[in-house]
Amino acid sequence: MSILIKNIKIVDVNKNVQGDVYIEENKIVEVGEVKNSKHDVVIDGKNKALIPGLINMHTHAAMVLFRSYADDMPLMEWLKNKIWPLEEKLKAKDIYYGTKLACLEMIKSGTTTFNDMYFEVEAIAKAVEEIGIRACISSAFIDFFDANVLKERLKRIEHDLRKLKEFKNVIPAIGPHAPYTVSIDGLKASIELANKYDALIHFHLAETEEEIRKFKGKHGKGVVELLNEIGFLNPRLTAAHSVWLNEEEIKLMAEKNVNVVHCPTSNMKLCVGNALNYALMKKHGLNVCLGTDSAASNNNLDMFEEMKFAALLQKYHYNDPTVLNSKEIFEMATINGAKALGIKAGLINPDYLADLVIIDLRKPYLKPGHDLISDIVYSAKGDCVDTVIVDGKIVMENGEVEDEGKIMEDAKKAAMNLIAK
Repeated sequence: MSILIKNIKIVDVNKNVQGDVYIEENKIVEVGEVKNSKHDVVIDGKNKALIPGLINMHTHAAMVLFRSYADDMPLMEWLKNKIWPLEEKLKAKDIYYGTKLACLEMIKSGTTTFNDMYFEVEAIAKAVEEIGIRACISSAFIDFFDANVLKERLKRIEHDLRKLKEFKNVIPAIGPHAPYTVSIDGLKASIELANKYDALIHFHLAETEEEIRKFKGKHGKGVVELLNEIGFLNPRLTAAHSVWLNEEEIKLMAEKNVNVVHCPTSNMKLCVGNALNYALMKKHGLNVCLGTDSAASNNNLDMFEEMKFAALLQKYHYNDPTVLNSKEIFEMATINGAKALGIKAGLINPDYLADLVIIDLRKPYLKPGHDLISDIVYSAKGDCVDTVIVDGKIVMENGEVEDEGKIMEDAKKAAMNLIAK
């Protein structure tokens, strides 16, 4: 299929121009004045802007089923007393319905790709494929330092990685949960499997001070130091949170081409006690991406809101209004995520993936329109999204996604049944 988007404001981190964009199959072919008259679909860009699709780099999508179920609690109490017990009841169909709802929410707020960590990956991939979004799906595991449990988990992960390769627009990954739930042997095995199956690794790192302190007490060295010794720090790795890192650790992670994900809303809500040190990460060239975390701890998946909160948290925490400007935030939400996932996206250039979002400039909060990138970061909301294109296909048009009423109702039923058990 070919799509011609006519006379639209084209905005990415490198450009802000009025023009046309021509898409053929799943790629952007032309940007500027397009004279090619052969096209299947024409979209009028009047009073609209075209931006790269947003990339949500840390989610547990199906946890949208737990939204508002366990709010206003400390992190470990939240996990142990509320989230983990409910997760034990989850079946593949629940995860499918929850993921489908999360995908709907993300599409309607301009996300075209997300980086997920959860269980029952075939159910997740099925939901992703049906709704038409792009995703990196991690086969998540926890071994709680039990060798027998790890052995069983690794069998499942190998099966999951083989199955994930069968789905279009899915990037396979391994998701060892965190240093406080996965053994060193489990982390070593993750590297081996990632290399064997050419998969990525998705991991929680340095989210709380207690986690860092306990790890050092147990192993006699810092977590980043030990991860480096076992080869865990490498370009395949995306480390979510990463708020309790010192400069030497940041420098080492940058040298190893690790990617980190800032999740400001979740971090503030769960009071992890620190803010991402963006200035040091920028100084050492660490690739910083942006994510919402789950709707159980956020409580939504709106990347427009996440961009604003990321900027404000940095400015407030470090008492410096110049830290993390709007262009840098926009990079975190677009091209930095694409770099971490190894996909050619995040810019509106020829030969890039046609993962694009059309926003409605007639919203009052986008007027008068002095600087569109600033407006996107500080003013915009997910409801400004009009049309979403993923892999060259229109998955939302005029604010509507196919079967969205049924998707919401199915997920609501699944959530209520879980709590009733």
